[in-house]
Amino acid sequence: MLDDNRSTSPESSGAIPPGPSGGSGSGVLELFADLFASKRPATGLEATAEPPKQESPPAAASAPSPNRSASDGPFDGVVTPPAAPSTLAETGLGLMQVCDLVLKQLYVRGHLIGAHIARNARLPFRVIEEALRTLKDEKCVEVASGDLIGPASYRFNLTDHGRRRAQEALEHSRYVGPAPVPLADYVAQCRRQTVTGMRCNSEALTRAFEELIIRPEMLSELGPAVCSGKSIFVYGPPGNGKTMIAKGLGRFLNTNGGEIYVPYAIDAEGSVITVFDPTIHQPTDDDLLAPESAADRAAALTDTSERDRLDWDRRWRRVRRPVVITGGELTLDMLDLRYNRDSNFYTAPLHIKANSGVFLIDDFGRQIVSPRDLLNRWILPLEERMDFMTLATGKKFTVPFEQLIIFSTNLDPRELVDEAFLRRIRHKIRIGSPTRDLFTDIFQLCCRQRQIPYEPAAVEFLYANFYDRGKPPRSSDPRDLLEIAQSICRFKDQPVRLSPELMAEATERFFCHV
Repeated sequence: MLDDNRSTSPESSGAIPPGPSGGSGSGVLELFADLFASKRPATGLEATAEPPKQESPPAAASAPSPNRSASDGPFDGVVTPPAAPSTLAETGLGLMQVCDLVLKQLYVRGHLIGAHIARNARLPFRVIEEALRTLKDEKCVEVASGDLIGPASYRFNLTDHGRRRAQEALEHSRYVGPAPVPLADYVAQCRRQTVTGMRCNSEALTRAFEELIIRPEMLSELGPAVCSGKSIFVYGPPGNGKTMIAKGLGRFLNTNGGEIYVPYAIDAEGSVITVFDPTIHQPTDDDLLAPESAADRAAALTDTSERDRLDWDRRWRRVRRPVVITGGELTLDMLDLRYNRDSNFYTAPLHIKANSGVFLIDDFGRQIVSPRDLLNRWILPLEERMDFMTLATGKKFTVPFEQLIIFSTNLDPRELVDEAFLRRIRHKIRIGSPTRDLFTDIFQLCCRQRQIPYEPAAVEFLYANFYDRGKPPRSSDPRDLLEIAQSICRFKDQPVRLSPELMAEATERFFCHV
């Protein structure tokens, strides 16, 4: 099961431990400072000690929403990546936001080369250079050393004033990861990579379920549900593969749905919310983040035209479509932003991390929270394809709810949901008990997987003594009975042979006579 209660890597969380760190600068080298000031054309920052104020990024409501729908035609699996910014304005961030990130980096590391500051922030150096120039004018940073090849090679230190500014920035938020993306950009990207309209045919779906044995008609029911990208309600008696089928759908989207882009963090109403989670998202761009070679480092120090080399904004990770599975541990709190009071930033809830992928609620109805309360929480997102998040300050904002959500339960749906909720779930699929032929195929597969010689008499024994006498067969019975048979034979130090005696002993232990 995947949930929020776990530690993440520093790259994904952006958090730093409380307390000061880093060394002091060794003084300003005037030669490099003069070079730094004259290397780039004047930006207006040299003419005034007070940096210009930049307007806040637009709210998500005003952002363009190129939403896809099934009417747009089949989705070919290629998602348009977020464009790499070339200027500060294109990042959607304010100058002071970038300055604070630079100050916090230098406070943690002690001193950094300009190109490394840009790489850590996942921003082009020309954007970082503008922040460094402003901080230099405000006497917050100093140039400790560097080469004549350009400002990207200069090593920067914090001054005493800069160290105080960094501490103030850390009190506001201890996030020191890659620069966040504006909420509006996140909304637009989610609309571009929605699961709605996914291309799905019987051949591709069959490959995703090749390790399972299910009735052929089932694929005809699952296929349209996947193509719609809407919610699915899977129900039926226990032990017949509901969870495995739901996971199979997740596996299909994960392997056939193409790659999407997930931000390290988003900026919403001035607060940072981390989204990328290495325990959920499977990156496909690790090669681009590998340690640089000496030649790459030299090129980065001399060439600041990063935008010409980047095919997308590196504040985003390229990943496979995520699959998030939760069960009885799900609570309403897990569907809200998780606020870290020590670090002063947020972690996105599970269903937001599942955007553009699959969110499976297994064992629905057995959660700690009542089914009715949980369903009421989902009614608006299922209908409007968006959800409301609330910050600790009380401010609310909307985020996309763009995922294939699957409810799986072995309880009677009439005891769990009402007609209003069922109307919002487009596809209801019942998973019943297997036929005898299907049960035999499953039994044979389980024998092959465990290298046990298949005996038709074993299936005959089960039907003659149990299934033909009113006990419904379950798809999980072959797996469970064979595991018990293996344990019995291992204890007796004998090979596994599915004799009537062994089957009788295994069923005596497995079936509950009440």
